[in-house]
Amino acid sequence: MTGSSGVRPALLVVLAGVSAALQVGKLPPAIPVLRETLGVTLVQAGFLLSLVQFAGVALGLAVGLAADGLGLRRCMVAGLVVLSAASLLGGWAHDATTLLALRAVEGFGVLLATVPAPSLIRQLVPARGLAAMLGLWGTYMPFGAAVALLIGPAFIAAWGWPAWWWLLSTPSFVMALWLLRAVPSDGARRRQASASASARSAPLPGWPQRLRQTLAAPGPWLVAGCFAVYSSQWLAVVGFLPSIYAQAGFSGAATGALTALAAAINMVGNIASGRLLQRHAPAPVLLATGFIVMTAGTIAAFAAWHGVSLLPLVRYLAVLLFSMVGGMIPGTLFSLAVRLAPSEHAVSTTIGWMQQWSSLGQFLGPPLVGWVAGRAGGWQWTWAVCGACSLLGLLMVGRVARLLRLRPAAA
Repeated sequence: MTGSSGVRPALLVVLAGVSAALQVGKLPPAIPVLRETLGVTLVQAGFLLSLVQFAGVALGLAVGLAADGLGLRRCMVAGLVVLSAASLLGGWAHDATTLLALRAVEGFGVLLATVPAPSLIRQLVPARGLAAMLGLWGTYMPFGAAVALLIGPAFIAAWGWPAWWWLLSTPSFVMALWLLRAVPSDGARRRQASASASARSAPLPGWPQRLRQTLAAPGPWLVAGCFAVYSSQWLAVVGFLPSIYAQAGFSGAATGALTALAAAINMVGNIASGRLLQRHAPAPVLLATGFIVMTAGTIAAFAAWHGVSLLPLVRYLAVLLFSMVGGMIPGTLFSLAVRLAPSEHAVSTTIGWMQQWSSLGQFLGPPLVGWVAGRAGGWQWTWAVCGACSLLGLLMVGRVARLLRLRPAAA
């Protein structure tokens, strides 16, 4: 299906997600400046990083339930408008309290703009290309974050952080207008589906039934838990990299470039997971590989051994490995969420539940790593936090594998 603009609507959905991810990634480059101006601690900086996820922690499941009833495209457009307005107002914030409150509003916008997206992609893409497109969708966060991390330091140094907030209000508003113009409305897609050779779909069940279906099934819980332990450690490591390298004496431009590459390389794993799933690679194997390599990467990047000092280049390469191979996890989980949803009508609800737990992980992960770093006087125990997350992930992957064996059609 191609929109009137000539761009595939599903690709526009991905680009809309990227514009939302810019709002998540805009903060790490500003943390050193905000710490100087506001005197925030490492723990407070961690909450600044993760506060954008607060709406997801509180409302992920509710937005997933509402998305089908209100309209997938309509929810995405509303979220993008909220993001644009909150970022615009944030540039005029003169105290930390106002900035924190608007950061929470931005979190609500991110939630509205991203939770409906996998379900919308599922309606726009033929079944044979769904795994690859969902893998591409999984790149929205690392790509958007990488762009913000790369441009942010130089822009903030030249024009200040308020102008940075104002600048990033624009892409969200542009994508809201583009989605309205180029992506068919929910009503138009339903009429097209009804006119196709396939049979009419069953009526949409009420939200209480979809909620019961989702929470009674093991699949949504497992993909949600895996996403939580993945996202908590990924955002903690990548989000604090600018601060880590700034403390090490790197320039703003260097820290931005190094962190942007660490975020962007996550896309390799996302895209690879979609391709591998299309070639029938077992999803549990991809998940387990991601968690194991993330643990090994953080040990090499952060652990301190007496008498052994790894070169900074080796440590940075370990961070790249952590992000790149770990990227297979979200790409695989988006595909599993579609496949393990208890019914066709519960896909958005399952995605919302997964987003709620992902947001919880991102909300708690950075403050925990910041607290451990503050207590230890450095980042050398970061690997222990990430390793514990990966161990929990591996335990859940074993349950996923057993579930898929019981449901061979879903595998």
